[in-house]
Amino acid sequence: MDEVAVPSALKQGAKASRGKGRYKPKGRMVDAAAFSEVKALLGETPPQRDMLIEALHIIQDHYRHLSARHLAALADWMRLPMAEIWEVASFYDHFDLVREGEAAPAACTVRVCTSLSCMLAGGEILLEKLRPYTSEKVRFVAAPCIGACDKAPAAAIGHKLVENASFDTLKAVKKDSHAEMPAAAKRFDDYCAAGGYRTLRALLDGDLGTEQILQTLDDAALRGLGGAGFPTGRKWRIVSGQPGPRLMAVNGDEGEPGTFKDRLYLSQDPHRMIEGILIAAKVVEIETCYIYMRDEYPEIIALLRAELDKVRAIGLAAHVEIQLRRGAGAYICGEESAMIESIEGKRGLPRHRPPYVAEQGIFGRPTLVNNVETLHWIRDIVENGASWFNAQGKSDHPGPRSYSVSGRVANPGVVVAPAGSTVNNLISLCGGMADGQTFKGYLPGGASGGILPASKGDIPLDFGGALAEEGCFVGSHAVVVLSDQDNMWDAATNLMKFFAHESCGQCTPCRNGTEKAVLMMEAAEPDTALLSELSGAMADASICGLGQAASNPLVSVMKHFPEDVGGNNDA
Repeated sequence: MDEVAVPSALKQGAKASRGKGRYKPKGRMVDAAAFSEVKALLGETPPQRDMLIEALHIIQDHYRHLSARHLAALADWMRLPMAEIWEVASFYDHFDLVREGEAAPAACTVRVCTSLSCMLAGGEILLEKLRPYTSEKVRFVAAPCIGACDKAPAAAIGHKLVENASFDTLKAVKKDSHAEMPAAAKRFDDYCAAGGYRTLRALLDGDLGTEQILQTLDDAALRGLGGAGFPTGRKWRIVSGQPGPRLMAVNGDEGEPGTFKDRLYLSQDPHRMIEGILIAAKVVEIETCYIYMRDEYPEIIALLRAELDKVRAIGLAAHVEIQLRRGAGAYICGEESAMIESIEGKRGLPRHRPPYVAEQGIFGRPTLVNNVETLHWIRDIVENGASWFNAQGKSDHPGPRSYSVSGRVANPGVVVAPAGSTVNNLISLCGGMADGQTFKGYLPGGASGGILPASKGDIPLDFGGALAEEGCFVGSHAVVVLSDQDNMWDAATNLMKFFAHESCGQCTPCRNGTEKAVLMMEAAEPDTALLSELSGAMADASICGLGQAASNPLVSVMKHFPEDVGGNNDA
């Protein structure tokens, strides 16, 4: 056998550094067959630490689970402790770990979304009806959110999205399905024919200066549209002022329940984002860019791989290396520092700050982090000017916004409207309320943005302002509309269960607080005073925004919908 192919744990006969006799490995023995199988799958993938999650994906995709024998072989191949492999694999929801003696899960996994929008459309009921149909071949599991809130209830058969899922469709599933690239996506040739990459070429040729672009972004109202709202021009200048090499991360992990705008943009016109990346890389002098895309978007990942190859082939990306990385089912990785940890092949644990990622990000290097939608607008802003972009907003709210609208409206979807639009405006643009539904309340900013009553439906939905005064925020502009047929306490409980499931577990206020809150909210007579105290502790002491904002819906319901406290416990 070739020396490279022999697991280190099987290389017996060498003398131990201490003691007598032949070396005897400690811990889990490496199975030679498993080692050969792993090496056959990963032979072309360099055994580098930051590729651990991708290696786990490759094994999971092939075998539909991660056995202990394959993980031990992977640890040996990557020269990493088994404990490190296990802690990373067990952190992410989309990896199925199988210990010795345990049966492997069914080859086909059907994930049924049970987040708020899908719950309103009957997702939880659908899942319970499907559970009796579990077999050795197929299993039905809950999915916290799969980014298809406008097509609720949504499900995924293997890697294939099922929109408006029904019981009859899913109960008949017998085998896995694969994702199909979006048929409506504008490909490279069509994008170029419509003027695409004209701005990038001007920049690369020296006809357009970097300072000109930075000034345009300074003058434009473009902000971080993943939720933070930090001015884009200022962020580019901050990172460009740091010592090189500088890196970049594109946050495509839109896991906030109610958010699906990035999925739409990428499925229709992926090169808008790619050109934005290449412009940013040239202006900020980025060495390597990592596109971090959530695993729930396999069709987008396949599309980006194909189109990036075309961009590289023609030389438009010669100034920057672009790597595409998959998430693995962890909402917390939407937080920029947790995403960076995941890019490095680790558990997605948010970092303490300072230092900020602009100073010490990926591998400790200055890192520019931008959201998909933010980069989507770069080309048009540079070509048309800051005034053009700003004019698309309302007074005191410059620029357009992409609102993901779902829930009890007639036509859910992404609505591009002026910044500062109200929920009443958005409901109208979605064709009004669904038949038989009366507007009762809404989430202005996804799961963590709070819940407001219909009486406050004329508050401008934008960063800060009157919305912040209500203790809410717009975040990623995910708007979920609720009706008189919905109990707000039940909605808040659904959201708290989501946060409890998605907590990374790093800090006690979030880890224990969300779990305790769920138990208290499900009580026959919830102790609202104690829940208020718990919410304050979580907000004050949690490390990142997940724990700090998890109780916003709860606090909102206690304030605005006291009649709903306790939920439909008798139902």
